[in-house]
Amino acid sequence: MSSIFVVTFSAQAEVTLPSLVGNGMVLQRDQPITVWGWAEAKEKVALTFNGKTFATQAGADQKWQVKLPSTPAGGPYTMVVKGRNTITLQDILVGDVWVCSGQSNMQFQMKTVQDRYRQEIASSANPQIRHFLVKHALAYSPARDVESAGWQEANPETVLGFTAVGYFFARELFEKYKVPIGLLHTSNGGTPAEAWMSADALQEFPEYQALIPKSAPAGPLKENGEKKKPSVLYNGMVAPLLPYTIKGVIWYQGEANANAGKGKEYAQLFPALIKDWRSHWGQKDFPFLFVQLANYALPKAKPGDDSWALLREAQSQTLSLPNTGMAVTHDIGEANDIHPRNKKEVGHRLALLAQNLVYGNTEVVASGPTLKAVKQDGKKMVLSFEHTGSGLVAKGGGELNQFMVAGASGTFVAATAHIKGDQVEVWSDRVPQPVAVRYAWANNPEGANLYNKEGLPASSFRTDR
Repeated sequence: MSSIFVVTFSAQAEVTLPSLVGNGMVLQRDQPITVWGWAEAKEKVALTFNGKTFATQAGADQKWQVKLPSTPAGGPYTMVVKGRNTITLQDILVGDVWVCSGQSNMQFQMKTVQDRYRQEIASSANPQIRHFLVKHALAYSPARDVESAGWQEANPETVLGFTAVGYFFARELFEKYKVPIGLLHTSNGGTPAEAWMSADALQEFPEYQALIPKSAPAGPLKENGEKKKPSVLYNGMVAPLLPYTIKGVIWYQGEANANAGKGKEYAQLFPALIKDWRSHWGQKDFPFLFVQLANYALPKAKPGDDSWALLREAQSQTLSLPNTGMAVTHDIGEANDIHPRNKKEVGHRLALLAQNLVYGNTEVVASGPTLKAVKQDGKKMVLSFEHTGSGLVAKGGGELNQFMVAGASGTFVAATAHIKGDQVEVWSDRVPQPVAVRYAWANNPEGANLYNKEGLPASSFRTDR
């Protein structure tokens, strides 16, 4: 009996660290850095980093925390944490930490496309790019820590387990800025946005608030159903990460909400998620870059209010939040696969957004054309755009595709569209008095070809909502 008591007490007395704070970690540059852990209540803890020692004390909840001063990019550093025991961490870099989150298209690993990217994998060795994979976890209240194999630097073996979108994003940023990049990867396939939101945030969505589980269900846990419930992934895979100082988030999610017919609702849900994360992370309006849903499913002869088109619209509306950016991908999906293989281009488009919005390279064209204004001019609808770059083009030449117009009846028909400077004129002989226009308004807008000369596609839109 006494031996059990002694072992338990010793374990409680030792200073411990969260999984994130370990060998090979990447800390965020140019911002105060939060480091935390646990020890026996009132135990004194000293942390030494970069030639300076910081003293603190564990609280009644056994948690301790220190703020390290803003540090420029560099390393490797050593960190020593000392209480009743001593922990020494090696090979620490200071650079930019990007959270990679969402559902299966962010979870999608490099090993799944190794045949497509053999050269990129073979040349992936780079100790300045590192990946921390959060193991899938559900929790019914905010968890203390996550499970992980720890930080791994990129090489042809380890990169196979990296998020493919995140890896290509990181590789491009490193090539551009030569700053260490840490990918904090927490995603889970087949999950809706509400599973990634805190109970606090869901108070404005009573239907989800009522579905938040109060405790784990009895019997074996069936993750596929349980992981879709409100807040369980926020509690298990986000809340434990919150003290960690980050640069921003890249996000690829929405398929689950679209397939549930919740496209319109996403216009309120997704901005609430971003605000929720920003509020709890306590780093003001950090950059939040996201991927608009790719094209998927067989094209329809007469598209209507398709669920994926509605969700793409909701994603576009989220750009009204400050410090957000959207990578349009409805040109690089696959009709027969909800997990399109071209993750390199997705990472590239996110990296362009980061260069422009986050790293201050405002000369970088980071977005395809987005609708700015529409007016009726006789039999034509005249559309004006932002983010035209060096000019509008019909990719591949020929006519513009995927434009539709409607008159007062609201019936949309295929339309002719021509580029005229930085505008597009749209008309149909079947609609002598057009009042509305749509572009790429379908689950799979196959052939949509309005781009800017920099090669970035225009986002889908409608003017009749």
